[in-house]
Order: sequence, then structure tokens, then C-alpha cells
Amino acid sequence: MVIGAIITLAMIGGLLRELFGSGLAGLSRAVPHDPLFYVAFTLLYLAPPVGDFIIFRKLWRIPLSGLAALLKKRIANDVVLGYSGEAYFYAWARQRSQMVAAPFGAVKDVSILSAIAGNAVTLGMIAIALPLGVDLLTPIQLHTVATSAAITFAMSLPFLIFSKRVFSQPRRTLWWIFMVHAIRLISGSVFLAFAWHYALPTVSIGMWLILGAARLLVSRLPLVPNKDLLFANFAIILIGQDAELSELMAMTAALVLLVHVILIGSFSLYGLLRTKNVVA
Repeated sequence: MVIGAIITLAMIGGLLRELFGSGLAGLSRAVPHDPLFYVAFTLLYLAPPVGDFIIFRKLWRIPLSGLAALLKKRIANDVVLGYSGEAYFYAWARQRSQMVAAPFGAVKDVSILSAIAGNAVTLGMIAIALPLGVDLLTPIQLHTVATSAAITFAMSLPFLIFSKRVFSQPRRTLWWIFMVHAIRLISGSVFLAFAWHYALPTVSIGMWLILGAARLLVSRLPLVPNKDLLFANFAIILIGQDAELSELMAMTAALVLLVHVILIGSFSLYGLLRTKNVVA
């Protein structure tokens, strides 16, 4: 209860800081008019919590109301600290001991497998993209990517070697969770590519799919500094339109922030009304 309240307050504080920082500036950019952009954006936003809901629905039979807790988990990870969302969701599950007796093991397994799936997808993208884009990279950048790939692989290796000691779920269940995470990551890149395409239709969907994969790849490389800047430069090299692209990136980030604010405000208002009704 206390952990959940603390993280919720931290989410509100983080959102206010971001909103009055660069968030409002991003929303002042040109907003796409094609409604298909917002369909793709909605699917992109919902991909992580829906993926988690599918997993925990199978593990715990959580009700549909658990999706709200998973949305808060996503927001906490975005605006507070990495894995603070897992702490919030663990606290939420602990309050519902009738639903699950020992939630820590499942939350731990799902979080670790999410990281491993992300690393696996990243390594797969490197294997596909590196031969195609090797001429676009300087020798230093090429060395950085290769070193990052090695570290990415090494980060997952201990969990694979000591899997029997690390994980609490059956092996078949672990593979199923891994596949859900992998599908969610790849789907997110596809939804992002379609959203960008509907915002800038002059760029082909194929090019946006390449950039969506590149964004996921850059975001997970451990040794790459200024990841957003690196991705933006790479995208500008491929498609040009640097001003339009910069505005699109800023607007997309601001739109995510706006949805975070709306959801946290709605959840907080619902909690207050529910508490008021209980007291009454």
C-alpha cells in the first residue's frame, strides 16, 4: 500500500516536471490530421500493458481491472525510474493475496524475460541491419555497435546459464512469456512505423519500418551515448526532411506524455471518488 502510494506520487511529480519542461513545446508542433495516425499510436501505446496483461492473465487470471495497474506500471517506468513500475505492480499484487499467494517470483520472471526478449530482438536486428548499413557507420561507430552487441549478449548469458536457479516458472511457461514479449516488441516497432507513415506519408512505409527497427535497436544498445540524437541523425540521413522529422519526434514524445497525464489524472480521480463512496 505504502510502496504503491509513493510510486504514484512520484509518477505525478515526474509527469508534471516533463509536461512543463519539453512536453508542452512538443505539443505545440504541427499535429497530424490523419485519424489512422491516432489508431496506430493507440496500438503502440497499449502494446506493452496489453502484452503484460496477456501474460499475467495466464499466470494469475487477473481481472480486466488489472490492466489499469499495468498502465500505471508502464507510466512509472517511463517517468520515474527503471523498474519502479515493477515495484508498483508487485505492491498491487501483494494487496490481492487472494488472487496470487507469492507474486514476487512471477513479477521477477516476467521482468527478466522482458529484458532477455529485448536483447534477443536487438541482436537479431543487428544481424540483419549491420550488413545493410555498414557503409553508413564510421569505424568508431561500427566498433561501438559491435561492442554493445557483445555486452547485450553477455547481459543475458547468466540468466540462461543459471535459469533453474533464477526462474520460478516451468520451462514451457517461460518460453511462452518470452514469445509474448518478443511479439510485443516487434509489434510496437511496426505500430510506430505506421504512425510515422500516417504523419509523414511522403515517406514509404517500408522506410518507416526500417527506422522503427532502428529506433528499437538504438534504444537498447548499452554503450551508445545520446541515443535519441544518434537515431535522429540516422533517420535524417535516410529520409532527409530534418525539420519535419524533428517535429514528428517531438510531437510523438509529447503525445505519449499527454496520454500519461490523462490516465494518471483519471485513475487518481476514480480513486478519490471510490474512497469517498466507501466513506459515505
